Amino acid sequence: MHNNAPTWLEVALNGPWSRERQPAIPIDADEIVEQAVACAHEGAAIIHLHPYDTATGRQRDDAEIYAPIIERIRSKVDVICYGTLPFAGDVDAKGSLDADQRYSAVEALARNGLLEWTVVDPGSTHITTQDDIKRGKQGFIYANPEDHVRRGLTLCQQYRLTPSYAIYEPGFMRLGAALHRALGDVPNAVYRLMFSDHFTFGFPPQPWAVEAYARLLAVEAPGAAWMVAGLGVQIDPLIEYTVAHGGHVRVGLEDAPLGHTVSNVDQVRAARKRIERSGGRLASAPEIREATAS
Repeated sequence: MHNNAPTWLEVALNGPWSRERQPAIPIDADEIVEQAVACAHEGAAIIHLHPYDTATGRQRDDAEIYAPIIERIRSKVDVICYGTLPFAGDVDAKGSLDADQRYSAVEALARNGLLEWTVVDPGSTHITTQDDIKRGKQGFIYANPEDHVRRGLTLCQQYRLTPSYAIYEPGFMRLGAALHRALGDVPNAVYRLMFSDHFTFGFPPQPWAVEAYARLLAVEAPGAAWMVAGLGVQIDPLIEYTVAHGGHVRVGLEDAPLGHTVSNVDQVRAARKRIERSGGRLASAPEIREATAS
């Protein structure tokens, strides 16, 4: 199978891990901006980041931290730049948050014209690692109640944001597509297929798993954009298959196995080379905006 559409390349710079679990991630503003710009120069047209309180070394989802980082990145390169949500259920989460609280930074940034995409994760799942299970250590429930998903999609509707759906399990795809249809007039969602070797959720990174998701997507949201990604995973072996079948690619230290030593820039460069060797070409930010417009 051959695909002539350009391939979107996203980089997820850091994630919620802290340097205790992922030592090479950027956490202060200068590091994040520097790496984002360098990745953009290597072909990443989408930048995903988590904001950190450098005093504690922990994720802190405040618009006041996000805004200057996004502004600085966008002043240097033309990219789609978006953040995250409090990782409900994790040790770093600030207790139980309602839908408005979880999306407060997203709304503030969107109101000020600083967002084009936002995370909307349409489902809940158990987050635990293979190693933790062997040690008897408990994981946690990554919780996204339906009213939280609806809140995210309502903001997408209001501010014309592209929903970036993390698909941890097949049910995430079905719920996300159903809510998207029910709400109407929401910009086209991007379905980010989440694979893992390290964690126990979802599918391992295998072509048959991509095909299973693609078949389900063709039923639930025909023609929707999708990309391969994950947590605790090496996604590189799926790149050629993904490009050939019209999908897109995300790499970066958020998604890589914990303790990974290959930098964000080197991961982007390696992904670009694999995409190009597969006969693909990288999409620019304007091309992605056009493809997601509705």
